[in-house]
Amino acid sequence: MPGKQNERTILMIRCPQHGLRIWTPAVIAAVLLLTFSPAQGRKIITELAQSGKALYEKACAACHGVDGTGAPSRLGFDVSPPDFTDCDFATREAGADWISVAAKGGPVRGFSRFMPAFGDALTRSQFQKILEYIRTFCTNKDWPRGELNLPRPLVTTKAYPEDELVVTMDVNTHARNSVRTEIIYEQRFGARNQLELILPYEWAERSDPDGRKTAWESSVGDIGIGVKRVFYHNLEKGAILSAGGEVFFPTGDDDEGFGSGTTIFEPYLAYGQILPADFFLHFQGGLALPLDDENTNEKAFWRGVLGWMFTTGEHGRTWSPMVEILGSEEMVSGAATNWDVTPQFQVALNRRQHVRLAAGARIPMNDKDIRETEYIVYVLWDWFDGGFFEGW
Repeated sequence: MPGKQNERTILMIRCPQHGLRIWTPAVIAAVLLLTFSPAQGRKIITELAQSGKALYEKACAACHGVDGTGAPSRLGFDVSPPDFTDCDFATREAGADWISVAAKGGPVRGFSRFMPAFGDALTRSQFQKILEYIRTFCTNKDWPRGELNLPRPLVTTKAYPEDELVVTMDVNTHARNSVRTEIIYEQRFGARNQLELILPYEWAERSDPDGRKTAWESSVGDIGIGVKRVFYHNLEKGAILSAGGEVFFPTGDDDEGFGSGTTIFEPYLAYGQILPADFFLHFQGGLALPLDDENTNEKAFWRGVLGWMFTTGEHGRTWSPMVEILGSEEMVSGAATNWDVTPQFQVALNRRQHVRLAAGARIPMNDKDIRETEYIVYVLWDWFDGGFFEGW
């Protein structure tokens, strides 16, 4: 239509060098003022004109410093502002948590009251611009972003490196009553690496030759150590890939069923993927390779997780229902593949969300006459974010 073409020509100018039509700032302003009410148009124009750097310097620099390192000497606060140039600090948390603290103030996540609330002074888009500018203070791109730190499943190892203490309890109430507790200590070092120490302890009810229950017995299980390294991470694609390995030593009493009786090495790959609509995916695949295979066979395992994250209210605690599909097969001729499904949920227990609870059940999908349902629960403490009793 000629009229439409003439209108586009008026609203655009041609770049002589490339022969391209481009929108000018004056034209954008005119369109906004014509499309919206004058007040709305001026507000949008103002937001477009303000860069993340300008907004940061206006709203944040007085406390956090123009260079992002903080200005504690001029403030006299009991708590020093964080250093945004420290990648170990600045990359760990997801953007939504930064925006929650900026909008509602430090107490919304159990932090200092000296962090004020800017929710009435800045818009969501302005918060996002400021956050994107703050992210530039960390110049080392080796550090995976906190958005890739997806919720931890009950069984599957995730790809993101952590500073955590996890206490897991596995309860079996069927033919062999048992309670297995596992303490997992995780220490991140460098941008991409993690060390791990696994300390298991188990109680089990014994039976006499006639099948009658007798006393409970207990023992340390097979202690393990592990290491993990991130080899690929890309926030734009929402993907993270790691490789790792764990070694379990025969410290348990294998005669009483509390250990394997041999050293076992478990190499694995772990992958995490952010999906649309706050869904996410985990995958782990690996091998269990015993040094002495006379009593313990080599085994392959693979684990997949589909989950979803949501919050109660705009800045409330996070819930994460998940479903794990677990497969394993001994690497001997004629061995059957074992399949389990593990429905579960994880929830943040406190405002800071660095203490979390997860619970679920590992349900056999085949060979149900010899494999039984196990109930699993864990409490997780991300100790990098503060003490266990902080932020409640």
